[in-house]
Amino acid sequence: MDWRQTRASSRRNGSTICRRDKPSSPPQLSLYHRLLRYAVASRLFVLTLIIIWRSLVSPYDTSASINPPCLTSSADSSNRHGPSVLLPSVGSAIENSIVWDSVYFIRIAECGYEYEQTYAFLPLLPLCISFLSKTGLCLGYLDILNNIAFVFASLYLFRLSVLVLKDTEVAFRASVLFCFNPASIFYSSIYSESLYAFLSFGGLYHFMNGTDYFATVWLALSGCARSNGVLNAGYICYRRMQLVNKAFLSRKCTYWLTLKILLAGALCCLCIFAPFISFQAFGYVNICMGRSAAEMRPWCKARLPLLYNYIQSHYWGVGFLRYFRVKQLPNFLLASPILSLALCSIVHYVKLWPEVFLSLGLRASSLQKELVGSPLSKATEGQPSTDGLLENDSSNILQDDRSIRLRKGAMEREKMVIQPSKSGAQERLQCDPVIILPFVLHLSFMVATAFFVMHVQVATRFLSASPLLYWFASHIMGSTVIGRRWGYLIWAYCGAYIFLGSLLFSNFYPFT
Repeated sequence: MDWRQTRASSRRNGSTICRRDKPSSPPQLSLYHRLLRYAVASRLFVLTLIIIWRSLVSPYDTSASINPPCLTSSADSSNRHGPSVLLPSVGSAIENSIVWDSVYFIRIAECGYEYEQTYAFLPLLPLCISFLSKTGLCLGYLDILNNIAFVFASLYLFRLSVLVLKDTEVAFRASVLFCFNPASIFYSSIYSESLYAFLSFGGLYHFMNGTDYFATVWLALSGCARSNGVLNAGYICYRRMQLVNKAFLSRKCTYWLTLKILLAGALCCLCIFAPFISFQAFGYVNICMGRSAAEMRPWCKARLPLLYNYIQSHYWGVGFLRYFRVKQLPNFLLASPILSLALCSIVHYVKLWPEVFLSLGLRASSLQKELVGSPLSKATEGQPSTDGLLENDSSNILQDDRSIRLRKGAMEREKMVIQPSKSGAQERLQCDPVIILPFVLHLSFMVATAFFVMHVQVATRFLSASPLLYWFASHIMGSTVIGRRWGYLIWAYCGAYIFLGSLLFSNFYPFT
C-alpha cells in the first residue's frame, strides 16, 4: 500500500490534526509515566539551580525579607499569629528566595489588598497562600504547590496534544518541551503561571472533548489566576460560531436553534469573564465608594472604571507603543526568541491554509471540503465534539472519483510538510486546520499584545502557556531533514534561559 492509499484510509478512520504515519507508538500509559518523571526532574533541576545561584551570588535587592506590619490590625493579627509552622527551617529557606511579584502575592495573602497597585494581582494565588498559612504550613510551602500544579499542567498538555494531534510521539515531545520551557523559573516560584497553565490546559482538554460547560468552569478558574484567562472565552466563541455556520450550511438552522447556540455560548463566556469583572467591582467598592469627588482616584470617575487598566498604565507604563524606546532594545532582544518562535508557528499555519485562516474556518479549503468535510462536525468518541449537530459524510466523499484528482493537485500544496524519511519513503504530516485555528488566533492576539502593548520582556512567560508553541516546535524537531538542527537550537534556547533565569531572577536581578 503506498502513502496515498494510507492517507485515504487514515482519513476514513477519523484522523484530524497533525498525525504522522509512523510505526506504532509506545502505549500512552508508558508515556504518562515517562512524562511524569521528566516533569518532576525538571522542577527538581530548577529548584537546585535556584539554591546554587542563591548561595553563590549576592542578591541585588535584599529588601524582600523586610515585612512591615499590615495597615489593618485585624488582618495582621489573624495572619501573623496562626498555628506553628511545620518544618520552619525548610520554609524559611524558601521564603528567603521570595523576589519580584512573589512579594506582592505574599503581602496580599497576609494583609489583603492594601494598596491600589496590588489589585494588578488576581486573588486565586493569594487565597491558596492564605489557606496554606492557616493549615500550619509556612507561606513558602506554596512553592511546592506550584510545582505540583506544574506537573499536572504537563500531563494535561499531553492529553490535550494527543486529542488534537492524534500522534502520541509529537504530543509527548511537545509536553517534554513544556517541562523545560524557557520560563521555567516562574513555574517553580511563587507566581501564578503554574496554576494558570494547569487550569488553562485542563479547560482546553475538556473543551476539545466537547464538554463545554465543564471546560467553562476550568477556564473561569484560570481567569482567577491571571487576567489573560479571559482570552480563553475566545475558544467558546469560536465553537459557537462554527456550530451556527454548520447549521446554516446543513439547512437545519432555525431561529430557535441559532438562539439556543448563541445563548449557551454567551453564558459560558460570561462565566469566564465573571471572575475578572467581579474583581474589578471589588476594587471599585474598596477604593471609590464612600469618597467625595475630590478624594476619588482618576479612574473612579471614568465612564468605564477599569482599575486593572489604570494600574498597568499608571504604575508600570503599559500602553500601546509606550515601550518602543531605544533604551528598551535589550528587552526586545531578550524576548526575540519566543516572539520569533510564535511568529514562525503562525506564519507556517497561514502559508499552509490561507483560505481557512482568512475565513476564520467558516469556509474550509477545497481539499478539506471534498475529502474530509469539517472536523467540527465530528462527534465520535475521543474526538472534539460539536454537540452532535451534524453528521460526518467524509467516507462517501472519499469514494468519489473527483477526490483522487484533488489529492493529486494538493500534493504540491503539502510539500512543505512532507519530508523524506531515512528509508527513502515519504513521511506524511496531515493537519486539520479548522480545529487548530482557535489556538492560532489566540496566540496571534497574545503576540500582538506582548509586542505592541506590554513590557516586551514579559513575553517569555506570557506566551509560555500557549500549546501551539510546543506543537510547532515538536513538529519541526521531528522533521528528518531539519529536525536535528532545529532541535539543537530550541533546546539550547530553553537551557540558556533556564540557567539565565535561575541566576538573575532568584537574586532579584531583572529577567523577564
